[in-house]
Amino acid sequence: MIFWWFKIIAIGLFSLFFLVYGIETLIGAYSLKSPMDFVMFFFSASFMILVSGVGLIFSFFRIYNHFKLPEGGDTEKTDEAEFHR
Repeated sequence: MIFWWFKIIAIGLFSLFFLVYGIETLIGAYSLKSPMDFVMFFFSASFMILVSGVGLIFSFFRIYNHFKLPEGGDTEKTDEAEFHR
């Protein structure tokens, strides 16, 4: 269980770091003089922000589901119980 927490928190922290780095790269792209360099930095920073956002969303929902689901974590039983209410 400790390894699970370490993995999820590490993914979240790395994603947060690369999100900030991607935003800084995107801001820095606007100061470039060459149009080719701008396009290259702009799209690479946008991709970095996209992937980092997915990592943050993944970590958030894993932790959210861990606290939301009952002990055992079987999502099918939880969905069926909510459906029959």
